Amino acid sequence: MNDMPAAAGRDLLNKVPEAILFFWIIKILATTVGETAADFLNFDLNFGLTGTSIVMAGLLAVSLAAQLRAKRYVPWLYWLTVVLISVVGTLITDNLTDHFGVPLGVTTAAFSLALLATFAIWYARERTLSIHSIRTRSRELYYWAAILFTFALGTAAGDLFAERLNLGYAHSALLFGGLIAVVTLGYYAFRANAVLAFWLAYILTRPLGAACGDYLSQPAANGGLGLGTVQTSLLFLAAISGLVFYLTLTRRDSTEQRSAQ
Repeated sequence: MNDMPAAAGRDLLNKVPEAILFFWIIKILATTVGETAADFLNFDLNFGLTGTSIVMAGLLAVSLAAQLRAKRYVPWLYWLTVVLISVVGTLITDNLTDHFGVPLGVTTAAFSLALLATFAIWYARERTLSIHSIRTRSRELYYWAAILFTFALGTAAGDLFAERLNLGYAHSALLFGGLIAVVTLGYYAFRANAVLAFWLAYILTRPLGAACGDYLSQPAANGGLGLGTVQTSLLFLAAISGLVFYLTLTRRDSTEQRSAQ
């Protein structure tokens, strides 16, 4: 799908960063934090699943409102919203599974359909799913709805393979990492559609990050390395903060900056 001109009367610059290497590194780090931070608040701080969900949903609402009000891509605000939506996406799946007993196979299928429906409506209304055209409020709302469903779907799919199908965290990470490699090869070697390749890779980074987070944080008895949710969350948050600070200074991932080069 080629980019289409933005709607007449747009008043925004592109609100999404370029999908360069830094984008994918931070995205995987953010998905890992989504998994470990949810577990930290739920179990280590004893917020409980309901309390954690309320707190994180409130923080996401504030961050998302600020993101929508911004007129351009602001690195720290954009990535803060991604981290928070990662946590909330994880909690949505956890609530359905733990509180309502919905099987992971069902949630995986349901979120797949919800994501496909979002893409279908988005394309029908805007004629593009490209991240290079997030210049109107409606496109940005479709974008964030899709992001939320990718995180919820990735959590369900990751847990389904790692826990219910007994693949284990390390093997699950290898599986989803391999699928991302296939998508990357398809794009660079066989000229696969750029928009399709982006969204496939974006979806797959969620279960990859979740599997990596669980592998690092879970005790050895559960197939992990036993680093704990605190150490894992702090380590990855520090890495995200450092990379976002670098991008804020250099603007290397800004669409307008790269177009001017």
